Amino acid sequence: MRFWRFTVVLACLLGLVGRPADLACASRASSAYGAGSWKVPAVTKKLSNGMVVVVSEDHSAPTFGLCISYGIGFRLEPEGRTGFAHLFEHMMFEGTPDAPKGTFDRVLEGGGGSINGDTRYDFTEYIDTAPISALDPTLWLEADRLKTLDFSPANLENQRKVVEEEVRVNVLNQPYGLFYAIDLPGKAFDKFPNAHNFYGEFKDLDAAKIQDVEAFFSHYYAPNNAVLAIAGDVKTEEIFAKVEKYFGSIAPRQVPPKPDVAEPPQTAERRFTQGDKLARVPALAIGYRMPPRTSPDAVVGALVGELLHNGQASLLYQALVKDKKVALEVSGAVNFIFGTPFEYDGPTLLTSLILYPPNLKESDVLSAYDAVLSDLATRGPSQAALKRISAKMRSDWYSNLEIPVNRASILAHATLFDGNPERVNEIPDELARVTPEEVRAFAGKYLVKTQRTLIDRIPAPASGEKNAGGEEGAQ
Repeated sequence: MRFWRFTVVLACLLGLVGRPADLACASRASSAYGAGSWKVPAVTKKLSNGMVVVVSEDHSAPTFGLCISYGIGFRLEPEGRTGFAHLFEHMMFEGTPDAPKGTFDRVLEGGGGSINGDTRYDFTEYIDTAPISALDPTLWLEADRLKTLDFSPANLENQRKVVEEEVRVNVLNQPYGLFYAIDLPGKAFDKFPNAHNFYGEFKDLDAAKIQDVEAFFSHYYAPNNAVLAIAGDVKTEEIFAKVEKYFGSIAPRQVPPKPDVAEPPQTAERRFTQGDKLARVPALAIGYRMPPRTSPDAVVGALVGELLHNGQASLLYQALVKDKKVALEVSGAVNFIFGTPFEYDGPTLLTSLILYPPNLKESDVLSAYDAVLSDLATRGPSQAALKRISAKMRSDWYSNLEIPVNRASILAHATLFDGNPERVNEIPDELARVTPEEVRAFAGKYLVKTQRTLIDRIPAPASGEKNAGGEEGAQ
């Protein structure tokens, strides 16, 4: 799992760096193009075995970016197999009978490229970027590990230990323990797919046998459960021919039906208090249930998330940190932690994470926080603030699309969710059309107490979890 954003968020909490969006440099794409003036070229083809291929030509440099995304993520793993989606991401780097462990790294990194992978709620992706001369070897290697892996007990045990060590490093031995990413969804949602610990329970990981891993592979790692996207200095028809050459003979497999992830309505605010023996100052995590990704309200929600949280000019930073001084740091977004606010395919939250002075109470922070949301729902944002954040979001979107490997990743996810990549070209125009009145209406509809869950994480030895009142089961 790629943890660059986890690391940046934690550093932000400790006052070391700004939010990821604040670190992005302006690019020629973001500065040169406005909404509606540039479209990402993308052509798709579906192989006879069900694999969907997306090609986006960009001849600005002799390189390529490749992403192969599979329709299996945290949300889609079966009960009793928590953590399997992430565990299997690791297993995919353990080599195959024809390309032993380390071959992938030597081929790509030895030629100036790089490889990686990460698991999110609705997909697991593997990304490669390299000079164009490495394209054929890369396609061969990706096809080889889709055919089969080195399913050995030694490899399973090795990666099980690696995953469990990640949990110790990133959760058990860190201040706040990612409670805003793990515990908050677990309290805000009721169904297993949305609510379980995405890292996996140790008991499930420890119980895994090599037969379970092989079965997971055969169920989910199938060409008919994958989208392969390539962006860069390539020709579309040549890529289609190459992908057919390397992947076309891989037979489709029986992919399990996706679970029902739709949540029953939330009818009351849910509030909890947790102790944290490693934290120096208290932290408050607040999550609001968001509309479905395909709802017209979803883009408004993404923009609202940035209005509230993006940088020192954001509404919450100005009110809580600068003005009322009830917070030390504020961060958050829709689909917080896991990429952009547009790349999810099930229930998600608009999350606020607030570190506040230890001499204050949760109620002090919440009162100031609620005042910001109430003002947004009553008066809406100023036209200037809305224009600023909309322009920044479009700029960031174009900046990402300019980098071939990021473009391949975004195209693959859009195609995996919607069957075609056109969504990536619609988002900037939709952001540009959002009005202050739509923001005001969104805040009044979604940023309300019956839609939210709160966890107050206080610096104290954990003696179990105390229900602070207000939790109510789904009605």
